[in-house]
Order: sequence, then C-alpha cells, then structure tokens
Amino acid sequence: MHEDYTESTDAPPRGSKKPLAILVVPPGSYRTADFVSAASDLRVDLVIASEGDLPMSGLGKSRSITIDCMRPEWSASRVAKHKPTPDVVIAADDGGVEVAAMASDMLGTPSNSIAAVAATRDKAHMRGLLANSNVAQPEFRLARPGQVAAAASAIGYPCVVKPRGLSASRGVIRVDTVAEADAAETRTRAVIANAGGDSDTTLLVETFVPGPEVAVEGMVLNGELVVLALLDKPDPLDGPFFEETMFVTPSRHDPAIQDEIESVTADAVRAIGLVTGPIHAEVRCGPHGVVLIEIAARSIGGLCGRALSFGLLGESLESVIIRSALGLPGSGLDTAVPATGVLMLPIPCAGTLASIKGIDDALAIEGVTEFDQTIPNGKTVVPLPEGDRYLGFLFAKAMTPDGVEDALRTAHAALTITIEE
Repeated sequence: MHEDYTESTDAPPRGSKKPLAILVVPPGSYRTADFVSAASDLRVDLVIASEGDLPMSGLGKSRSITIDCMRPEWSASRVAKHKPTPDVVIAADDGGVEVAAMASDMLGTPSNSIAAVAATRDKAHMRGLLANSNVAQPEFRLARPGQVAAAASAIGYPCVVKPRGLSASRGVIRVDTVAEADAAETRTRAVIANAGGDSDTTLLVETFVPGPEVAVEGMVLNGELVVLALLDKPDPLDGPFFEETMFVTPSRHDPAIQDEIESVTADAVRAIGLVTGPIHAEVRCGPHGVVLIEIAARSIGGLCGRALSFGLLGESLESVIIRSALGLPGSGLDTAVPATGVLMLPIPCAGTLASIKGIDDALAIEGVTEFDQTIPNGKTVVPLPEGDRYLGFLFAKAMTPDGVEDALRTAHAALTITIEE
C-alpha cells in the first residue's frame, strides 16, 4: 500500500550543519515532547513557537519563540525573522497551521498555501470547496443566530450542529427534533464564546450520516496523498456528542471500502489544494457510500500518534513528519508492527479528578504497552461538548486488530476513575 520515500535511513552526517525546524504548538500541547524527542534522534535543531510556557518540551527559553495565534501575521513574522533562519516551519496542532503556513510563505520554504490551510480551519469554507469538486460529504447548511432549527428542518432530521472553527468535537451535537436544535444552538454558541470566538457567527448544520467512522492518517507528497494508516473507531459515534474513544489499525473494513475511503480522502486533498505535509481526515462509511466528515492539515491529535510506527526500526510519526518537511532520507512509510491501537480515556462527568487507580493492573494486560495520564489528579475536568482534553491514553499492540481492541477494553476495565463532582 505504501511506497518508500527514500532508500537511506541516515540522519544528517555528524559534523555537518544541523537543519533547523520551528514547531508551532499551543501551550500545554500533548505532542511537544514527542516532537522534541524525534528532532533529537534525527539530529535536527528544534525551536518551539508557542503562546505560553512549555513544561512538557524539555527545552529552555532560549529554544522558544513567544507568539500569539490570535495575531497570525505578527506571529508568522516573528517566526520567519528567527536567526538563524529556519529551514522549515511545522505545526503540531490545528491552532498553529495558519501561522506555520504564513511563516513558510514569508521564508519561501515549501508548504501548503495559506488559503488551503485556512480552508481546513473553517468547516463551512471546507464544505464549499468539497461541494465545488463533488467530493462525497453530508448535505449541509449555514445557520445564522436563531436559524439552526430552520436549517435542520430543511435538511431533515437527524442533523449535526457544529462550530465552524473548533476541533476535537467541541460543540458538536446531534439533534433529532426542533427543540433539540434550539437547545444545541444555545449550547454550541456558548462553547464558541468560552473558546474566545464570536458566538454570533454562523454555525454549520449537516446531515447525520449513520455508520462506522474511520480516521485517515496520511502524508501529502508533491500533491499526492500517501495513506499511512486507516484507523477504525470500534465504538459507535451516534451522538448526541461525539467523543472519540478508540483507534485501531489496520482497518478491518472490506478492502473495497478501504479503497473508497482512500479515494474520497485523496479527492478532498485535491479539492482543498493541499500539496505537502501531514493530513488527518475523518470519514463515515454511510449507507450510500463513504463521505468526508473533516480533513485537517496536521497529523492525528493528542498522544494518538504513539500508536503508529514506521519502517523496520519503528520510526515515530513525528519523525516521519520532520523528515518529510526537511527532505531528509528515511526508511519508508510501511507500518512497523502488525496491529496497534490507542484508547483515549473519556471524561464521564464534570468535577475534580481525584484519582485513576488500577494502572499497574492495566499495564499487566497482555498487549498493553503504555499508559499516560495527561490530566493530573486534583485538576478540574470537563466532558464534551464543552471539554477538549482526555484523562489519559492507553496503548496496545498485537498480531491482529481484534487482539488490540480486546487488550484495550480489558485494560480500561481494570481502571477505576474517581471524579468528585
């Protein structure tokens, strides 16, 4: 399925000038430390551009740039003016993709166009581009304040109400009636306001597509999509909220369905105009075929990338991203182990996280490889659709996807989570 992008496995020769990459991340990003580790292994100098402290990076202040993603042009200029001049600018999360694209444009380094990246950050704009290219997607409407129920009724229930700009399913709500549509509009607009957005913006209302959801992880090389992995989501995502809980790869769907998933995603890449770098897409295998739900110009979020490794040496996803951006040699894009997966611990209710017990028992389950608690005990936790974080991540590998799923479910059952309301 996957083609090697080079034959060599060497990083830059020792003694040669190290390439310099700037990584744009939001403060507190789960992924900073993994990118730092990958850059170190590749002997690539890394500077972090972020809005706040970076306690998870392991880097000092001399290796960071303070930016403000609410002022992307100003932030991009600060990144582009860094000395020495960076060879590439990479974004780890949605919040930094526009800054990275603008900085790359100022530097004249290869990147996606600012317009293409901006389209992935605005779900309504994305839907319009996909519609212009006849990419399979849900029917949709834009709704101004007070018009969500009318838009939903025009499409037909059930529908999904979502913000145009947030990610990780924040503010995304399924509605089955006019009353639910009105309530969802109020709630979604409150989520947008709490995130610092304009609560009076238009909302996206789209047809709910029943069926299993699959995530697509890929790299775009010279305008062509190379699929790194198709990740099944075994738990139904039927609403009213859409909290992702598990990814398992390789996919267990019929090969013809997998081909359709890859084809629809490649069509979306071309429709939006993405030409390079990582992409992460979500599709639904609906009753009338595969439809594109979302696509982002970045890799999979949270710590989920740890479920993927490539080549004989098990190269990390972050290493693949840095290599590709810099044009460094690598070992290929084939997955390194037969089957892997990750379970994101959902937040069952709002309150204060008191404890997560049973971790040693979970790690003793055959196939389970790692557990990372990402919210410390004593911290306030908020579930979807308002929240945007998970309690932690469980990882497993096995000879088959079924073995991975069984290991993750057994490990999850071994944990006791206490949240004080």
